[in-house]
Amino acid sequence: MRIYVCVKHVPDTAARITVTDGTGFAETCKFILNPYDEYGVEEAVQQVKKSGSGEVVVVTLGKEAAAASLRAALALGAQRGILIRTESQFLDCRTTSRALKAAIERDGAPDIILTGKQSIDSEGMQTAYRLAHAFGMPVVSDVVGLTVTGRSAVVEREIDGGGREDVEVALPCVIGATRGLNEPHYPKLPEILQAKKKELRVIPLAELGVDADGGCTEVLQLVATPERGQARMLEGSVREKVEQLVGLLEQGNVL
Repeated sequence: MRIYVCVKHVPDTAARITVTDGTGFAETCKFILNPYDEYGVEEAVQQVKKSGSGEVVVVTLGKEAAAASLRAALALGAQRGILIRTESQFLDCRTTSRALKAAIERDGAPDIILTGKQSIDSEGMQTAYRLAHAFGMPVVSDVVGLTVTGRSAVVEREIDGGGREDVEVALPCVIGATRGLNEPHYPKLPEILQAKKKELRVIPLAELGVDADGGCTEVLQLVATPERGQARMLEGSVREKVEQLVGLLEQGNVL
């Protein structure tokens, strides 16, 4: 079984991000492997172990620094990595899916393609669907359970209202992983050291015949989230506190 996992190198949500020039941000902040993609990598490794043979290949599109997230995925148990290198800070879902398809097709034939259900930076939630459409494969997202039997899989996914449903799909297919599918383990030191020795191939985006300017989405403006105001303690009797609170709400045009 050969499973490809599409991952993304994203800014840590706890990092302080500085907007520059209105449409970009300083890349000096801390970057991490997209958390939803970690579930995809862990699941791929477990599925290959269950099958008794195969490999897990992680693929990402990004700058040279994105190799760090590929190494993190390799430490989780993936065998090989592919970095589609670009110098663009933002590439939309259409361009991303085209690049991922081209790289995967060049490398081999997938039995399953796993992704996170979304990335925590742009949150476009389109890449898995566009990738599946490009390959002509079935796709299921928000997946919390996966059982592979022969050339088909039974997938459990979350639906609106907190419910779940089971879907049977034929392989090859695209799966969008989410929290609950598994519990990604913390790599041990030997796994981290071993990951540094694993194969990581770099392919320039242009070599795949994909135009970095061929997207359908444009970033017009980035705006930093305003800092929260400091808490204010209301003093006095209950009536006085209520009157103060109403006054503050009126000032904020809430009432």
